[in-house]
Amino acid sequence: MAGGAVVALVAAGVTFQSANASDSTEQFTVKSLSAPAAGTLALSLTTDLGADGAGAYYDADTKALVVNVVSEDAAQTVREAGGKARIVENTLAELTGARQTLADRASIPGTSWATDPVTNKLVVTADRTVKGAELTKLQDVVKGLGAKAELKRSAGEFKPFIAGGDAIHSGGGRCSLGFNVVKDGAPHFITAGHCGQSGSEWSDSAGGAAIGTMVDSQFPGNDFALVKYNGDTAHPSEVNLYNGSAQAITKAGDATVGMQVQRSGSTTRVHDGEVTALDATVNYGNGDVVEGLIQTTVCAEPGDSGGSLFSGDTAVGLTSGGSGDCSSGGETFFQPVTEALSTFGAEIG
Repeated sequence: MAGGAVVALVAAGVTFQSANASDSTEQFTVKSLSAPAAGTLALSLTTDLGADGAGAYYDADTKALVVNVVSEDAAQTVREAGGKARIVENTLAELTGARQTLADRASIPGTSWATDPVTNKLVVTADRTVKGAELTKLQDVVKGLGAKAELKRSAGEFKPFIAGGDAIHSGGGRCSLGFNVVKDGAPHFITAGHCGQSGSEWSDSAGGAAIGTMVDSQFPGNDFALVKYNGDTAHPSEVNLYNGSAQAITKAGDATVGMQVQRSGSTTRVHDGEVTALDATVNYGNGDVVEGLIQTTVCAEPGDSGGSLFSGDTAVGLTSGGSGDCSSGGETFFQPVTEALSTFGAEIG
């Protein structure tokens, strides 16, 4: 069975400018990198820069890694490594403090927040359900954070996308298969945690015979689940592209802001786009708060939950939820695949 997908990311041609940031005019050789290579360099520089680093993102147009720093010494380190240094105002510690303030004072259903390395701010988004006294409270908290945060509105409503790539069914509900994996030498697949509970049985057709049993499910906090295949169901490591072909998946990797990605789902088929933020928190309401998500500007609709987010042959995420649809667009959030694999002790295969 090919891996499903659920929600993609869209938004090419980002303008990498901000009022509180400046690019160095000194001449250094900036390496031309693929998105995965940029992500690897970003991780290395994060360690080297320590408190002087303030996030990074991938400029798909120039194929360069842009790294935010708060000192000239740190900028020199970035340039020597082949990245493009940008001196910014807000440190990661300050932005982390802003996140905590928001979580403590204004964690309101229908809101999300994520650190945006492009603007060097905490971007807070309120969906259409946030209004009245709650909206006023949110506005006051964001205003109090000054230049460290900004508030945006979403025309949609944040919610998990229930009911995607190849469809999977359980008890009348439908989600998407994310990626086929191997755990303890046995075939499994991963999907969204909000799709079902441990012990639930899953089939590849409505009312069909079970092909697997969910052995672990984590939601809220995280949003991933593991299903163990029964019998001899085919389980190739690939994603259905809905054009008669499939994308082979050979490994898992971490997302990078600016990374171009694709997603496939049984409801809205294949869409592509761009990663806009990492480590996002979203409050779906009813106490369902999920942290550490990949944020994108991609469309998704019910039937896409749990499906695969990928970049070439690299598995990146599992669709969690968001707002909007594939007519009007919206925000969509994905559970990082690497975290799910680490938690389950599984690997792509």
